[in-house]
Amino acid sequence: MSFEAPAACTLPTAERPLRVAEFDQLFADHLHTASRSGPRTLDLLLASESRATVQDLTARESECCSFFEFDLSEADNGEVRLRIGVPAAYVAVLDGLADRLPA
Repeated sequence: MSFEAPAACTLPTAERPLRVAEFDQLFADHLHTASRSGPRTLDLLLASESRATVQDLTARESECCSFFEFDLSEADNGEVRLRIGVPAAYVAVLDGLADRLPA
């Protein structure tokens, strides 16, 4: 499934496929579990060694897509918890990101 960035995204169009590829790689290499706690929220549990990558990627994503809310914390076992939230107007964007998660 393709991922369409909304008009609110300020990342240059030419760079968008690269950013999507970064998320795909993060998910492929480090994702342990994913769940939706509601239509506007996606909860991810990632390998502990992904922390620096997650911090860097979410910081850069926040710069161009300010509608994303990223909450990064550490699970009891050291894994990385990442909660991604969006306003109601951007649920389709979160759905597109969730569709990219490995099965």
